[in-house]
Amino acid sequence: MELFDLYTADREKTGQTMVRGEPVPEGFYRLVVHVCVFNPEGQMLIQRRQPFKKGWSGLWDVTVGGCAVAGDSSRSAAERETREELGLPVNLAGVRPAITVHWEHGFDDYYVLTRQVDPESLRLQYEEVQAVRWASMDEILRMIDDGQFIPYEKSLIGMLFFRRNHSGSQTRGDTTVPSAPLSSPR
Repeated sequence: MELFDLYTADREKTGQTMVRGEPVPEGFYRLVVHVCVFNPEGQMLIQRRQPFKKGWSGLWDVTVGGCAVAGDSSRSAAERETREELGLPVNLAGVRPAITVHWEHGFDDYYVLTRQVDPESLRLQYEEVQAVRWASMDEILRMIDDGQFIPYEKSLIGMLFFRRNHSGSQTRGDTTVPSAPLSSPR
């Protein structure tokens, strides 16, 4: 039996848990994580879910995704899921999610990494992953349109590709204010 921690709307652990497969109790939330691995050429490593896997069977997905189990932090869940699904060890110490999406029953943290990975060297978890390959943003968007990829909002896919090279929400610095040293006024 797999347990998930329950959170408040402010993302504080409540000390209560729920059993996987049961509905999230009213007024509580759970945590999901995704890891998106990009290569230096700007392609995302994507995975094809097993045809017998419950939920989005046989469709392509971002690199890794899964639920945080009881006791996991967002970071430890992302590290664990990446190791389990792909056999790829990652250390996310000091890394924050690039994006957090709030959904009806929880929080979904997206981590973005750039790595040169040989897909042939990965140890795919048979129960979860059928195949992996590199794909450009345009390929993923076409796959969404063709029903081959989980139907994420296209703007989310675009944001993930943007966030691989940008840590903020703006594309350039403020040019309307002259540069000034950061000091308090006298």
